[in-house]
Amino acid sequence: MKEEIQSDATASGIEACETQCIHEDMVSCVKSRMPAEELLAELGDFFKTFGDSTRIRIVSALMYGELCVCDIAATLGASESAVSHQLRVLRQAKIVRSRRDGKQIFYSIDDEHVGILVSVGLEHLREGR
Repeated sequence: MKEEIQSDATASGIEACETQCIHEDMVSCVKSRMPAEELLAELGDFFKTFGDSTRIRIVSALMYGELCVCDIAATLGASESAVSHQLRVLRQAKIVRSRRDGKQIFYSIDDEHVGILVSVGLEHLREGR
């Protein structure tokens, strides 16, 4: 039965150990260093925010500087309403921040970490090409 499961895993392209051998010292070490489950769930939600193409395009545009909704919409070729909706999601996730200047609201990347994440992600994708 064990061999059958192994050959099924190999046939389906699953990369797995051919034998079950848990390295308790490594497992214990990793478990003690991993962030709390709740924090990892938050991180998953944070990255999900980047999963929408309009939102990632907005973040990419804001990496070049502060822009108002009108400018972002013109840059993306999208409606101000659609951009405004996505900016609200990004602001709630603390990915962008806003400031009012008279009748206009300007948006920018919330902090350097966001820019670093996007830059590293783009670099990673470009390496594979």
